[in-house]
Amino acid sequence: MLPVIALVGRPNVGKSTLFNYLTRTRDALVADMPGLTRDRRYGFGRVGPAPYIVVDTGGLAGRTQGLEGLMARQTMLALAESDVVFFLVDAREGVTAADEEVAELLRTRGANVRLILNKAEGLEADMAAADFFRLGFGQPAVISAAHGDRVGDLMDDVLEPFPATEQAATPGEVTRVAVIGRPNVGKSTLINRMIGEERVLAFDLPGTTRDSVDVPFEREGKHYVLVDTAGIRRRGRVDEAIEKFSIIKALQAIDSANVVIAVLDASEGVTEQDASLLGLAVQRGRAMVVAVNKWDGLEADQREAVRRQIDLRLPFVDFAPLHFISALHGSGVGNLLEAVDAAREAAFRDMPTAVLTETLQGAVAAHAPPTVRGRRIKLRYAHQGGRNPPTVVIHGTQADRLPATYRRYLINTFRRVFDLAGTPVRIELRSPENPFAGRRKKLTPRQERDRKRRKKLNKGKGR
Repeated sequence: MLPVIALVGRPNVGKSTLFNYLTRTRDALVADMPGLTRDRRYGFGRVGPAPYIVVDTGGLAGRTQGLEGLMARQTMLALAESDVVFFLVDAREGVTAADEEVAELLRTRGANVRLILNKAEGLEADMAAADFFRLGFGQPAVISAAHGDRVGDLMDDVLEPFPATEQAATPGEVTRVAVIGRPNVGKSTLINRMIGEERVLAFDLPGTTRDSVDVPFEREGKHYVLVDTAGIRRRGRVDEAIEKFSIIKALQAIDSANVVIAVLDASEGVTEQDASLLGLAVQRGRAMVVAVNKWDGLEADQREAVRRQIDLRLPFVDFAPLHFISALHGSGVGNLLEAVDAAREAAFRDMPTAVLTETLQGAVAAHAPPTVRGRRIKLRYAHQGGRNPPTVVIHGTQADRLPATYRRYLINTFRRVFDLAGTPVRIELRSPENPFAGRRKKLTPRQERDRKRRKKLNKGKGR
């Protein structure tokens, strides 16, 4: 399972800023206002040598009543489900009474705590850390979340004790399929329908599934494990402590899966929570099949409205095949496993270097990359950089300046040529280092005299 890192501390010490930096997102609200984060927020960490889950929490203000008390309760839950706790303090303000209260709380909980001195840009590390040893958590890590200073070194150190997570299973082994979605969209009913028997509890009550449940079965000589995950609802409606734990289990199920079946409720349309959950699965590079459930009960105009919502709110999963189903009555369910198999095969597809380069050159010949600062971007050759998801490494001059629109054009081209439907495709762009970067061209004596003369004239003109 992926390790879980919780970010705790008093308000306004930069927890959300660090969350955004670690996850490479802007998911957490960031503003210079204490107490902005009131509930926990989850994301997959992308800074460091291995993946992990990050939990952003509201600030601990030392109160037990009202809103502050609710925020403190959320933080306590985060401590219980985490492997490592980042205790953030403000390096510029020194130790405050609120910091000492948080430190006492962490000591009584017996958590694995790393003291993090944030907002330390421009400060000498040893001097900044001197005042914080009295909190009792050993040598602090001195960082700047806003600028990313020393954050990479911190994550290298923190993740070193954890065993490296294995890549999802290779073709020919058991296919793990995580069935994800909001509460009460029909995940358990769908699994029962797919395997043909009542194996998981299905009830018309949101939150029936509290943990991830593995359901192994065999179909036509192929082995599968369907993982029924707890529904992830809007954070403001997640009130019970046991459901908080289930969110971590669902995210870990996504990470360990080969393919994700994302279940939407057609009767409710596409919600913000649907988009957020599918976005997390795409971020982890998982192959995906989208199942729009409860389709049989809609009128024609309602169905058209749902299709428009999918186009507008879920453009980032346009690679995933859409299946309109009824888990309760079985319509459309029979094609899901075939789509799962195709998505998995696409995720592990081999792409020969010669064919990749030929495809790249054909795409460039059809639509040349734009110029950047008057210089043409030149894409020379490509090779495969990984599987699950398929990754294409492109080498060229100024390749790292390629616009996002042209990247999407290349992704769509590779997807069409190599039949990569059902899986996200990633592109890595690499440019050769300029051997003359940072070196000033050596001038002749005459050129040097002319340079000094121009400098003197410009200075005299006030330039």
